[in-house]
Order: sequence, then structure tokens, then C-alpha cells
Amino acid sequence: MTAVVPIAEYRRKAPSLHFTRDELNRLLNLYSSRVMRGEWRDYAISHSPTTASFFIFRHTNEHPLFVISKLETHGKQRVAAAKNGRYVLFSREKKLKQAHDLDVVLRLLSDPFTVVSN
Repeated sequence: MTAVVPIAEYRRKAPSLHFTRDELNRLLNLYSSRVMRGEWRDYAISHSPTTASFFIFRHTNEHPLFVISKLETHGKQRVAAAKNGRYVLFSREKKLKQAHDLDVVLRLLSDPFTVVSN
């Protein structure tokens, strides 16, 4: 059964944060170069009112290897984003890098990782 929603309520929805075209191009350029090397295989994008996230997967059915998030700079998160940076790189549940510039965060992923043993 359908519900009637007043147009005024629909328009009051908070807009979701999103990546700009330039940011998305930089993310997809890095992603495509790692796909050509056979390291990454899938990605997903998520938008919410406070965060936009780009998820990178090795295999579709796994948890993401990396998550690059863009934080809002208005409201409650404004102070944290102003102090620590708007872009955050996570691996599993660990924060690897947070910066004001997307390129600084992507630079960490642009070089291939090497295995280090003790």
C-alpha cells in the first residue's frame, strides 16, 4: 500500500554530502590503475547527510580493503574537520590518514604496498 507524503516534507530532507566531479575523477583514476594491476576488483559509493564514502574491495563478497570518506564541514563535525582534515582513509577499522586535501590521502594508496617481515 502506498502512503501520501506532503511535498513540503519531501523538500525538507537534508541534502546528502557527495564527491565533486573532480574528486570522483581522482578516486576513479587511482582505482582503475590498481584494477589494471589486478589488486582491486570492485568499488561502492555511499552518501549520507554527513559523509560521502568510496569503498574499495579486493573481492565483491569481502569487507572493503579501504574506505575514503569525505566529512561535512558544517554543524557538529565542523570543528573536527577543520582541525584534523576533511578527508579520511580507513583500512578495516583503523584510521590511516586524515588530511585537508584529497591528494594527500590518495598519495598513501598510490604506491604499491610491500610486505615487511621481522
